[in-house]
Amino acid sequence: MKHTYEEFLEVIKTLRSENGCPWDREQTHASLKQCMLEEAYEVIDGIQCFEETGDYKNLREELGDVLLQVVMHARIAEEEGHFTMEDIVDEICEKMIRRHPHVFGSAEAENSGESLKLWEDIKKQEKKEETLSDTLNRVAKAFPANIRAEKVQKKAAKSGFEFESMEQVLGKVKEELAELEEVIAAGKMSDSPQKERLDEEFGDLMFSMINLSRFLDLNAENSLTNATNKFINRCVGIEVLARKQGERLNQMSAEEIDELWKRVK
Repeated sequence: MKHTYEEFLEVIKTLRSENGCPWDREQTHASLKQCMLEEAYEVIDGIQCFEETGDYKNLREELGDVLLQVVMHARIAEEEGHFTMEDIVDEICEKMIRRHPHVFGSAEAENSGESLKLWEDIKKQEKKEETLSDTLNRVAKAFPANIRAEKVQKKAAKSGFEFESMEQVLGKVKEELAELEEVIAAGKMSDSPQKERLDEEFGDLMFSMINLSRFLDLNAENSLTNATNKFINRCVGIEVLARKQGERLNQMSAEEIDELWKRVK
């Protein structure tokens, strides 16, 4: 017999009780922030695993871990007298109904683009976003930097802050790269003002690269992940070749490693 949602709520309530688990009792909203972040990323891994293998078991498990985080936060809030899990469910149901007037009301949306526009328009009204500043400042600061930059750029673009062509975007990337090279060429990296300028120019270059990814209709986060995976696979390949030659990577010269790198490219 399978456990029910209500039984799960009771499990978490018991874990947080006086006779429950010491670790679970000690947790707060703040202490669980990292757990929530890690579990969300593991769901993404579960989705990728499902796409690659067709095996849904890992995805099911990781979704359960995210649900655990949600229920834990709800339980903590209930103990503090703020809100309950029922309040969370009620509020998200109300939001889904309110933001889908083309489903639950009289509005019309013939495609996903129109549906999304309705959602964004209603969200702006709810959040009282009357200016671009309101909109940009509401983009969560806790997002990974790549994702936050892309969201800010997309929202700004809707207000006219957008390049007109790919050539302009590429020109901006080259401009930012040149400015970074200028700082590097000046040297004195240990100098505090110079270090700050280096950090600023490097950030400008990355921001421009995110903008380029939008114009290329690429997901910068995925592109970087794929590049990292490719690098790992090549390193593994080099290590395998080195072992076949009876050598260890940490004992090889840079030239020897470079030759192996070319063979696994």
